[in-house]
Amino acid sequence: MIELRDIHKAYGHIEVLKGISLTARRGDVIALIGSSGSGKSTLLRCANLLEIPQRGDIVFNGDTVRWANKLKGRQPADKNQVRRMRTNLSMVFQQFNLWAHMTVLQNVTEAPVSVLKKDPQLAEQQGRELLEKVGIGDKCDQYPSQLSGGQQQRAAIARALAMEPAAMLFDEPTSALDPELEAEVVKVIKTLAAEGRTMLIVTHDMKMAFDVANHVIFLHDGVIVEQGTPEHVFQQTQSERLQQFLHATGTIG
Repeated sequence: MIELRDIHKAYGHIEVLKGISLTARRGDVIALIGSSGSGKSTLLRCANLLEIPQRGDIVFNGDTVRWANKLKGRQPADKNQVRRMRTNLSMVFQQFNLWAHMTVLQNVTEAPVSVLKKDPQLAEQQGRELLEKVGIGDKCDQYPSQLSGGQQQRAAIARALAMEPAAMLFDEPTSALDPELEAEVVKVIKTLAAEGRTMLIVTHDMKMAFDVANHVIFLHDGVIVEQGTPEHVFQQTQSERLQQFLHATGTIG
């Protein structure tokens, strides 16, 4: 479903990603963990072409991104290819990014109608169903400012699902929430994982990574230090750096 091959990304002289490769097959839930500055979010943004890697290949659903060298450096050669990929690869951000001037339901239905050209009545029906699915069906006519942080994040997840994506990317979906609101969002993500959805999740929540993912990747200083099943990464790690990280996060005593 998603394959990243030898991804390199630098900002000036600062090398953030130093040749990272990963493969997410259909139904995989991959958790990306690591300390701040390890490259997790940058890698996720490269997968969705919100950041352009200087080296490496990105393959989505068997379609390899074609590159062109331009005055501003390496860029995707085919805008239509990028549009197709982003339409099928929905991203949920840390700060929700809902449109403040639209109701919750309008936030969910806008892209299916304008991008997918879906019938507005059908989009509204499906939007209401998705908001029910994430537990805020009674908030359809409210605006984002009237919702709690957890409700806003669940609305953002419903909006991503409305595009009927082949895979989903989550960038620290719970880090801006207090523990109670965080639990609301984790419950939704667990439901999506149980449905067999393909997901890449950047998270600081080690419990969620253990409970939800079938594969965990630990990044440090722009490289993959260790990866494997949750049981291996959290209970049988051989990496001293990962052990330090897990101690610091309180995952192991």
